[in-house]
Amino acid sequence: MNYSVQLGSLWPSIRISLLSEQKYGALFNNFSDIQQVTQELERLDAVDFIWESQKVVQNLDSTGGKQASEPAMLTGTLAVPAESQPESLPCLSTLISPNIKCYTFPKGDISLFLPARPDTLGILGYYLLDAASVLPVLALNVQPGDFVLDLCAAPGGKTLALLQTGCCRELAANDISISRTGRLNSVLCSYIPRNIRDIVRITSWDGRKWGDLEANTYDRVLVDVPCTNDRHSVMEEDNNMFKSMRKGERQMLPMLQLELLVAGIRAAKPGGEVVYSTCTLSQLQNEYVVERAVELLKIQYDIDVHVEDLSIFRRLFQDTFSFFPNCRLGELVLPHLTANFGPMYFCKLHRLG
Repeated sequence: MNYSVQLGSLWPSIRISLLSEQKYGALFNNFSDIQQVTQELERLDAVDFIWESQKVVQNLDSTGGKQASEPAMLTGTLAVPAESQPESLPCLSTLISPNIKCYTFPKGDISLFLPARPDTLGILGYYLLDAASVLPVLALNVQPGDFVLDLCAAPGGKTLALLQTGCCRELAANDISISRTGRLNSVLCSYIPRNIRDIVRITSWDGRKWGDLEANTYDRVLVDVPCTNDRHSVMEEDNNMFKSMRKGERQMLPMLQLELLVAGIRAAKPGGEVVYSTCTLSQLQNEYVVERAVELLKIQYDIDVHVEDLSIFRRLFQDTFSFFPNCRLGELVLPHLTANFGPMYFCKLHRLG
């Protein structure tokens, strides 16, 4: 009932997609036998959707394509419309985190990837995940030497993606659940050589306290918060967030998400960048959390935050994902039968002071 109001005519298609088999991507492991794994994936006719997006840039450059004007930018408590000044599409390397490769099957192709096999060193060649989960990491645009925080890291797909960049000077990977950090550690052991794992610090602290524990510390922060997890909720009964016994927990989710986002932004250095992400369609857990966080940071901590325009992601990756066209802030990948990824919401925030 809620989503039919929020999403209108799009909802019936999304609902059917949520009830259908999810599509996966293969996050390429740069620490494995690259040639062997590349050949294995390409034999399946899978393609690296990130590499393919460069063709969009090249096509737009060759035809003189222009970007749409930027949407409203949020500063403090006000949304200030940006000036309409069309520009050439920027170089892809300036927009997204480098070195990440994720293979997917074309739209409409429902083929399945085989489980990854270990190479001669026992390292697995790829990690299966919802390919839309890579987008928040791409948006974070990690640069060489960055000090990075993954505030809600388990089970580890996005942490793996961050390490694929080869840019993290140090990566703090936190999750409040000790059992989940155990799973995270297991994933890293299966995919990452020991010398690279040495730059990862795994903790099980309450992420809401990070703004006090390590304020003004990180160049990049990923805040991938707990949410209603819509796809899991419609497909599985076990531990379902919509069970009546979890009503109180569900109702408190936006407050938890707000506290985690505020803590993540406070943990970032002035000038640092933060990406907030969820796997829900809910505006209450997506745009509204971002708006409230920007407002609260200004009032309570005198911290100014800009919400950045990510509309270019829709253009770059439109051949792989189905995007919601009407996000006020950030971007939302919608499940669709021809591209059954998501839901995945992501929004980038730049801390000014």
